[in-house]
Amino acid sequence: MKRWIKRSLFALFGVSVLVAGLSACGHRDHDLGDKLSAEEYTEKRTKIVDRMAGKLDLNDDQKKRLGMVGDKFYEQRTALIGQTTNPRAEMKALVAAGKFDRTRAQALITEKTTVMQTKSPEVVAALADFYDSLNPAQQQKVRDYIEGRGRWFWNR
Repeated sequence: MKRWIKRSLFALFGVSVLVAGLSACGHRDHDLGDKLSAEEYTEKRTKIVDRMAGKLDLNDDQKKRLGMVGDKFYEQRTALIGQTTNPRAEMKALVAAGKFDRTRAQALITEKTTVMQTKSPEVVAALADFYDSLNPAQQQKVRDYIEGRGRWFWNR
């Protein structure tokens, strides 16, 4: 194959993956954290913590740690979204002109990667603190849920 055809196909594939990934992230069937105010998020988080506390028989300290996990995830998500109010518009702007805006696309990727690298240690630490605070029976319940044997949130 000619070199320009290979490059074109590779670029088209890359753009397709990027657009599909952002489109998939942009569509949600539920609104957990999506466009919620801080107060609405806190209310939803409290409901989830209470529900999980009932399933795992958590004490007050464990509930507090689980709430911290939710807060850290929310902080990371908020930082990842950034100042943009419309992520789709950013994607449209990349392909709006006659040529793909490679510089802006790379800047977006760098920005999101930096946020993930800076916020992820906090999320991991909060998650580890919560999990380590569980007794062996509670940890087994979490492992069972992860393996799909538990359906905690299906019975709403």
